[in-house]
Amino acid sequence: MLATIPAKNVTLDQLEKHFNLQVAEDEDFFWEWQEDLPELTDWQLQLLAEVKAGYFNLIEQPPLLEKPISLTILSPLLFIGQFYLAPFNLRAETSIEITAHDEEQGIVVKGNLDTLVLRNQLWVMVIESKQARFSVEAGLAQILVYLLGNPSGEKPNFGMITNGGSFIFVKLIRGEIPRYATSDLFGIGNRRNHLQDVLKILKKLISLSI
Repeated sequence: MLATIPAKNVTLDQLEKHFNLQVAEDEDFFWEWQEDLPELTDWQLQLLAEVKAGYFNLIEQPPLLEKPISLTILSPLLFIGQFYLAPFNLRAETSIEITAHDEEQGIVVKGNLDTLVLRNQLWVMVIESKQARFSVEAGLAQILVYLLGNPSGEKPNFGMITNGGSFIFVKLIRGEIPRYATSDLFGIGNRRNHLQDVLKILKKLISLSI
């Protein structure tokens, strides 16, 4: 009898073992986040600058909570990209709880993985925690579960993971041997406003599904 593994508990090792999932070593495999990115309007650039300013305002006022950060960053990002308007559609998946041990405080930290789906082709996973920050890599195995389960045949599936302050993109092609790769990590706290890069990549990836 096949064992059922809850998505919240799955690991990359299990995905590699049971689904033959492999990391694509070829740098050209995930070219979409690097090439032919769309330009942003002056209006979008101005709003992104305000979103970044809002982020720094939040982190200067402890306690630092992930939920307001993700809401303050991701919701405006989707609005600025006009992903709430036709022809796009947005739906939410069931939230997944995750846990981690915070050795410095000697506690178990709990968080949530909230997943949004744009046009059934782009999955956005938001990591939220009330006590400590989870890195975006904490959601990698879980988002790959969703991408593997999307019945799109040979068509690439894309995902984005964010904890509000950092972003990373994922590409998966199922095929006979499913393969995936990730982009660079984009952080809002850097001197350059990487929200511009994030929005450009989002617009590029979602355009591929239209």
